Amino acid sequence: MQAEIVQTAMGVVGSLGFALLFGIRGTKPLGCIALGSGIGWVVYLVSVAGGHGKAFGMLASSLVIAICSEARLIKTPVILLLVPMLIPEIPGGDLYYTMYSLIEGDSAKFASLLQLVLAEAGAIALGIILASYAAGLINNIYRHVRPCAHSPHK
Repeated sequence: MQAEIVQTAMGVVGSLGFALLFGIRGTKPLGCIALGSGIGWVVYLVSVAGGHGKAFGMLASSLVIAICSEARLIKTPVILLLVPMLIPEIPGGDLYYTMYSLIEGDSAKFASLLQLVLAEAGAIALGIILASYAAGLINNIYRHVRPCAHSPHK
């Protein structure tokens, strides 16, 4: 349990570091980034601990993170919140060992790890796409339904 708390805290610190590096200022955006990246990493840890694979954990985590960034709780472009929040989700270790296996000439291990890295990257992308699509759909429905609710026509 202690290792998971440290992982989550370091993920939040890393996200905030990248946010500052990207020039994001203000307590509201930085607070949203910290909260979103922490929640995202907890979702990943719970998914993996629940017996689901890394790819499913990445999908669930990126979906939650993208929903947090699409929520429009503050007036900030989605991309400014999304990118720093996703920093802890990047499969850096798996990518490193994939390249290491390639350089060492271990083609079986390389193929296995490459498949894992591609599945993780695809899961992250799919989570972002699903949340973005859902947010757009909800916004369109809201825009079309809201004028009808206040329409003077009977």
